Amino acid sequence: MYNAQGKISQADVLTQYAPLVRRLGLQLVARMPASVDLDDLIQAGMIGLLDAATRYKEDQGAQFETYASQRIRGAMLDELRSSDWLPRSLRRTSREVERAVQKVEQHAGRAASESEIADHLKMPLDEYQTLLQELHGSQLIYYEDFDRSAEDEPFLDRHCVDRADPLSALLDESLREALVEAIERLPEREKLLMSLYYERGMNLREIGAVMEVSESRVCQLHSQAVARLRARLREVAWVSAAA
Repeated sequence: MYNAQGKISQADVLTQYAPLVRRLGLQLVARMPASVDLDDLIQAGMIGLLDAATRYKEDQGAQFETYASQRIRGAMLDELRSSDWLPRSLRRTSREVERAVQKVEQHAGRAASESEIADHLKMPLDEYQTLLQELHGSQLIYYEDFDRSAEDEPFLDRHCVDRADPLSALLDESLREALVEAIERLPEREKLLMSLYYERGMNLREIGAVMEVSESRVCQLHSQAVARLRARLREVAWVSAAA
């Protein structure tokens, strides 16, 4: 895959790893609203692949496919962010849910129940569950999620010196440990759901069959689990930023 100058041949990379780009695009678009276009993600991923071919060095301790996958996913997430695919109202609602989760759990000292979160948001339980279903697929982590203020340097930026893309930041030991801890603190049912979804790659219908709930209920539980994780990571970020 290297040319006479000892560099990775971009033409060979595109041919060999195009299926990888498509596979990563399909994995991501499956978790997004219907308005997200697969071809746009694939195009962004191909740019990420070319960038990986330019930057990759054999001595940096990672196989090319592993390194390229990070760059491809990062490019796809950048494309989603730049296209502003999520309505501001839904993004605002998502953050309201996360703040409610954080406040209730801080007060209770344990995982908040759905009814407690709904009460905090001053809405009926069934309305809150419908809201969770609407939020499914809308929750991504952006740099701005961890800003201390509009003027201050983002927390992730300060912990990503010399890192190539946002996804690489998630490999940072402190963030990884915080995420592991946040997952461990999930209620058992939500922890099982996340394991089936992300580790075993099961779809919503299959997870519903395992958990003996409807597919729409799986959507609700997934959105709530992600809200818990995001709330916990934001809390960790603020504590670290204040240290």
